[in-house]
Amino acid sequence: MKKGIGIILSFVSLSVAAQNKPRINHIAQYVVDLKVSTQFYQKVIGLDTIPEPFHDGRHTWFSLGSPGHLHIISGAKEKTPHDKNAHLCFSVPSINDFIANLKKHNIEFENWAGEKNTVTNRVDGVKQLYFRDPDGYWIEINDDK
Repeated sequence: MKKGIGIILSFVSLSVAAQNKPRINHIAQYVVDLKVSTQFYQKVIGLDTIPEPFHDGRHTWFSLGSPGHLHIISGAKEKTPHDKNAHLCFSVPSINDFIANLKKHNIEFENWAGEKNTVTNRVDGVKQLYFRDPDGYWIEINDDK
């Protein structure tokens, strides 16, 4: 009987510990033109907006599914260069369908090495490409499952 209670208490302790682990809440991007960036993340990336609490015309919030949100916030004075190593990454079911959407919106893309209109084939079989949002933030799209 004591062994059974010990196992149950261990399971409850592990469950409580797992609940106390940090989880991503949101990512914030500071943008120059909120309208342009909002349309980009809706139409090119395909994100859905969610209610934002400020209602000040300076924020758009997007759902990233259960992990968290993407917040874009207007007020940046100018576009600044961003390194490709610091990027947002989204996985899609079909890299080819996503490329068609990029072309529809006249968005140039490249592989990791910077070769235009080329996809990187990682050693694990995942295909990936990179492009910039209207403020120059790098975005990776891959077909990881």
